[in-house]
Amino acid sequence: MYSKEEAARLRQQFWISFGQYMKPVPSAIGSSVNWINYKTGVKNIFFKMDVDQKKAIISIQLAHTDAGIRHLIFNQFEEFKLMLTNTMGEEWNWEQDASDEYGKVISQISISLENVNIYNQQHWPELISFFKPRIIALDDFWDNVKPVFEDLS
Repeated sequence: MYSKEEAARLRQQFWISFGQYMKPVPSAIGSSVNWINYKTGVKNIFFKMDVDQKKAIISIQLAHTDAGIRHLIFNQFEEFKLMLTNTMGEEWNWEQDASDEYGKVISQISISLENVNIYNQQHWPELISFFKPRIIALDDFWDNVKPVFEDLS
């Protein structure tokens, strides 16, 4: 078991390492991007990566507080489901009504990797291999569909 400080240090160290690993990778349009804190440029739409001592998850989170608008945006994503699946090369989980880490109701499209632990540095290569191709593919997907969502928000 780690102290709070040591756990926080390890988490920070992982994300710094991942950020340094990803720094030379350009976005789909060729510009530099902060992959860890990816900005979609559209209000209430977020790409999130997280990992704890049990699993890693990468997701598209729709956080609009109005459920009707959030569902409309989710339904628009569903229109692009085949494109997303083809871009990612895998099926993701679709939840129209889910909860974020704060208990707030969101819509989420995600995939996770089980049995990994951010506090075990031996798992870091597996975590990087999980996150890297997916966030790059998400960026590629987003480059193609972002204009549709800019009009919805």
